[in-house]
Amino acid sequence: MYARLLKPPRRQSFFLFGPRGVGKTAWLHDQFPRALFFDLLDYRIYSELLAEPTRLGERIPQDYKGWVVLDEVQRVPELLNEAHRLIESRRLQFALTGSSARKLRRRGVNLLAGRALTYHMHPLTALELGKDFDLKRALRYGGLPLACTSAKPEGYLKSYAATYLREEVQQEGFARNLSAFSRFLEAASFSQGGLLNMAAVARECAVSAKVVEDYFSILEDLLIAIRLPVFTKRVKRRLITHPKFYYFDTGVFQAIRPRGSLDAPEEIHGAALETLFLQEARAINDYKNLGYRLHYWRTATADEVDFVLYGERGLRAFEIKMAEKIRPDDFGALRRFREDFKEAKTCLLYLGHRRWHDRGVEIAPFVDCVTHLDQWL
Repeated sequence: MYARLLKPPRRQSFFLFGPRGVGKTAWLHDQFPRALFFDLLDYRIYSELLAEPTRLGERIPQDYKGWVVLDEVQRVPELLNEAHRLIESRRLQFALTGSSARKLRRRGVNLLAGRALTYHMHPLTALELGKDFDLKRALRYGGLPLACTSAKPEGYLKSYAATYLREEVQQEGFARNLSAFSRFLEAASFSQGGLLNMAAVARECAVSAKVVEDYFSILEDLLIAIRLPVFTKRVKRRLITHPKFYYFDTGVFQAIRPRGSLDAPEEIHGAALETLFLQEARAINDYKNLGYRLHYWRTATADEVDFVLYGERGLRAFEIKMAEKIRPDDFGALRRFREDFKEAKTCLLYLGHRRWHDRGVEIAPFVDCVTHLDQWL
C-alpha cells in the first residue's frame, strides 16, 4: 500500500468524500486499525441500520472510547442524526466516508452541524507513487490504486463504469433509463477537456437537453466528473462562459472513451494529459490545504489557458502541450493572459526535457512539474 498524503485529524470527527476505488477504506483501516467499522456496502449491516438507525448506538459498547467508521454513509443518511447524538452524548469520534453527495444534498440531512471536518480523497498522485510513477502508464491507466497495482488494469477499469451503473445509478434510482445513461457516459467522454455542448450530447444520446443536464449532475454527485468554470476575475476581454468537462481520472476516461479508425490518437492523448494534470492539482490542493479554486480561461477569440488556479497564495496559469518541442505560437494564450494579469505566474508544460524562461513564461517538462507539484503551487 502506498502512503497517502492525506492526514486525518487527531480528535475531531470528519467526513471523507471521494469516488469509489480511490482507497478511502484502505486508508481508514491503516490510520485507525482499532476503530469500529460499519461497512454499509455489507448488505446485512446496511439492512439492519436502514431499518432502525438507533441500532448503531446499541452496537457500540458503552465504555468504548475509540473511533467509529461509517463507510459509505450516504446509503443510510439517517445515520447522521444518530452519529450527531452519539458525538454529543458519548463524545464518540466518527470518520464518515461517502462516494456520493447526492442523497445527502437532496434530502437536506444533518451534516453534523459543523461538528465534523470535511476531507477529500483522490486517485494516487505522482508524489505518492514516488519512483513507481510512470507517465505513460498514468496516462493510460490513471491513478486508482487497483489500476496502479494490477498486472491487468484494463479489465478493472472496463468494469469500473459498469460497477457505478449497477451499484450506484441503478441501485439508488438516480437514472430511470439505464441504456440512455450508458450512451451518455460514452458521449460525455468526447467532451473530455473541451467545452460542454449540452445540445450535441443530447442528440448523441437521443434524450432531451434537460435529461443530459441531470446526467451531468449525477456524474458530479458521484464525484467522478468535474465541470471546470471559466476564470472571470477582472474581465478585460469577452470570455466564453461554458464550463469544461473532465472525468476525474485518466484511466476511467480512457476506459469509457470509445475508439475507432476515425479517432485521432493525439486528441485522446492530449485530453488524457490535461486530465492527469487536473487530478494531480486537485489532490495536492486538497491534501496540502492550499485553498486554490480551479478554473480555465478562454476568450471569444479562442485564446485558451488550460488551467488557472486562484486563491490567497496567488494566481497560477498552466498551459499543457502534448508535444516534445515548443513552437512560438504555443505561447500566445499565456502571454495574452499575462497582459490582463501581470501578477500571474505562468507556466507551459510539455513532453520535452529542457527547462527555460521566455518573457515571463516558464517552460518545463510535464513530468518535472507533476512529480513535485507541491513546490509549483
